[in-house]
Amino acid sequence: MNITPIIASLQRANHGSHFRAYGLRGALVDPFLGVDHAWMSAPTFPAHSHAGFSAVSYVFLDSETGIDNRDSLGTRNLIRPGGLHWATAGSGIVHDEVPAEAGKTVHSLQIFVNLASERKDIEPFALPLEPEDVPVVHLPGAKVRVPVGSFREACSPLKPPTEVTLLDIALEEGAELAVPVAAGYCAFVMPIYGTASVDSQDFTHNDLKLPVFPAQDSSHAITIQAFPGSARVMLFAGRPLHSTAPDHKGVSS
Repeated sequence: MNITPIIASLQRANHGSHFRAYGLRGALVDPFLGVDHAWMSAPTFPAHSHAGFSAVSYVFLDSETGIDNRDSLGTRNLIRPGGLHWATAGSGIVHDEVPAEAGKTVHSLQIFVNLASERKDIEPFALPLEPEDVPVVHLPGAKVRVPVGSFREACSPLKPPTEVTLLDIALEEGAELAVPVAAGYCAFVMPIYGTASVDSQDFTHNDLKLPVFPAQDSSHAITIQAFPGSARVMLFAGRPLHSTAPDHKGVSS
C-alpha cells in the first residue's frame, strides 16, 4: 500500500553560539508533541519544569560527550552516547541537562511524547536505557538501533507509558530498508545526516522538511534509501492519542 506523505516544516532554534536545533511541533505528529534535533556545547537551559507529558533525551553515538542529567526525583545520571533517558513528567518534574564535559558538543534528540488524558497526572518517574542495552538489527547495508519499541526480531527493554517506536537507522550508500508501520499508527522520518530517499522523495536535515505519514486503516511500509553517500535517519511511530496537549511553553528543551 502506497501512502503519500505530508511534508512538515522544521524550524531553526539557536541560543547563543552553544546551542542550535531543528525543531518539529504540531498535532500532525500525535502522539509526539515535538522533536528537537540539537547540538549543545555548553549549559543552555536552567532547571525547568514539565508536566502532562514525557521528555525524552536520546544521545547519538557520534556525540562528543554525554548529558549530565538531574531531576527533582533525585535522579543524577550520565546519558552516554547511544543511550536514552525517558522522564515521565506526569503531575510535574523539574530537570536540568548539561554537557557532561566542558568544551565538547552533545549531539542529541529532545523528544516530547504526550500522555493519555487519564495518565497526565500520574506520579513522575524516569526510565534510563544504557547504550549497551539498546537492541541492534544488522541487515545488508543497514544498521538499526531500537531504543524504544520494536523492529523485526528486536524489542527494546524500555516500557514507556505511551507506546511509541523510535528507530535509529544508519544506511550505507545505495542501501534500502523497508520499515513496516502498523494500522492506526502515525509515522515520520527525520534526516540526521546525508541524503535519504523516503518513498522516492529526497530529504536532508538542512532542507528543514521531513515526511509525515498519517495514521491509516491498514498497515503499510516506508521505504528508505541512502544516495548519494551514506545516511542516518530517525523513524518515529505511534498511535495518535487525541489527548489535550500541554501549553506550548511546557514543550521546550
